[in-house]
Order: sequence, then structure tokens, then C-alpha cells
Amino acid sequence: MEMKNTLMEALGIDIIEIVGGKVVATMPVNDHTRQPFGYLHGGASVALAETVASVGAANLIDLENEICFGLEINANHIRSKRDGVVTATAEVVHKGKSTQVWQIQIKDEEENLICISRCTMAVVPKKK
Repeated sequence: MEMKNTLMEALGIDIIEIVGGKVVATMPVNDHTRQPFGYLHGGASVALAETVASVGAANLIDLENEICFGLEINANHIRSKRDGVVTATAEVVHKGKSTQVWQIQIKDEEENLICISRCTMAVVPKKK
């Protein structure tokens, strides 16, 4: 997977595991992912959540003939974080022909829930 010159590279997102309908990735909480008041930016958490859902969806489709895009995402930010690393775990809850729904939990090093998200992915035919 090409990460050079992508949002993944900019935010320091690292894919740790891709197995069937599950993806795990980490992201540092640092100057690139904090908001101006020194806490993890909610948008960075959402970017991490959509990244793991997108990677997971791509793993479940025929990439020769299909492509997937984020269709909808929501997030509840449960706890703040100033530094360290967060880990996102995405699991598919629905795998249809044209959509997939993923649930994502983002936790800190002590397994505290930082953010919970749900992302719907659109699966569309590639234009030839």
C-alpha cells in the first residue's frame, strides 16, 4: 500500500494488521495530530477511523474491477488525549454488494476508549 505523499503519511498512520474484515492501525498524538489547545484533534481521529475502514473495505473487494470510497462517517469523541499513541480497530458489520458498514474503536495505550465511529463505504465499479 502506497503511503508516500498521502494523509496517512502526514498524520503518521501505520497499518499494523489486516485480516479479513478487521484492520488495526496506530497514529501518534503529536504536533501533526493535535488541535491548537494541545489535545488530539477530532478530525485526526476521524481521518484515522476512515482510513482503517477504507483499507478494510479495499481488502474485501475485487480491486481489479471495483473501488471503494467513504460515503458517510460519524464519530463520538469520548475522551481527550495530549500525547502518546492511539490505536484504531475497525471491524466490518455489513458487507453488501454496493456498501459496507464498519465500526471503529480508537483506544489509548491503557485501552481507554478515545473515540467510537461508524463508517459506510460505497463500493463502485471501476471506470474502464
